[in-house]
Amino acid sequence: MDRSLLEDALSAAELHLAEAEWQVANQREHMAQLERDGHDTAQAAELLKELEEVLSLHMADRDRIRSEIGPKGGLMRDAPGARS
Repeated sequence: MDRSLLEDALSAAELHLAEAEWQVANQREHMAQLERDGHDTAQAAELLKELEEVLSLHMADRDRIRSEIGPKGGLMRDAPGARS
C-alpha cells in the first residue's frame, strides 16, 4: 500500500478509535448512573463488554497501520501484509 493510502487509513483508524473510546466512556457513565439509581446493570454491562472489545479491535487496527508505516513514518516494505 502506498504512503498516502496508509496515512488515510491511519487517520480513519484514529477517528474510529476516538469514537470507540467515547462510546466506552459514555457507557461507563451510564452504568454508574444505573447503579446509583439502584437499577439492574446486566444489559449495560454486556454492552460495555462488547464496546470494549470493539475498542480493542480499533486499537489493534491502528497499531497495525502504524507498524506498516514504520517507526519514523517510513514504509515498512517487509512488514506482514505490506504491498509495494
